Amino acid sequence: MPIIEIETIIPAPPEVCFDMARDIGLHLHSMAQTKEKIVAGIRGGLLGLDQEVTWEATHFFIRQRLAIRITAFDPPRHFRDSQVEGPFRRMDHDHFFFPVKNGAATRMVDRFDYESPLGWLGKLADVLFLERYLRRLLEARNRYLETAARKG
Repeated sequence: MPIIEIETIIPAPPEVCFDMARDIGLHLHSMAQTKEKIVAGIRGGLLGLDQEVTWEATHFFIRQRLAIRITAFDPPRHFRDSQVEGPFRRMDHDHFFFPVKNGAATRMVDRFDYESPLGWLGKLADVLFLERYLRRLLEARNRYLETAARKG
């Protein structure tokens, strides 16, 4: 059960970063390389507690769906999206926001906790490529949010 943790400094206050991280439009733009789209649930705006969205994207040349629900919500410090249905056996993605530089910037921490399906085959996939792929995907998304914050 890998846990991926990533820290990113974003030049915006925690309130702004919290909203950017749950903004559906920004999410779609940040995942353009996977041809991500919404196929069910909330279609725009900011995700809130108990709201669901189903994303469809291409990973490893395969169209896949991931339905998530916001299962924890403590603005502007933390929220969690959890898999309702999708490719993982289990997945929880925590987003934490800590003020730095007297609140002018934010240390955003992603904690992506998942379990692959298929038993030992899934564990082998984690070691060989999946964990690295997911880390790069999350890092790319965070770079997108950092750039968007700089543009205002």
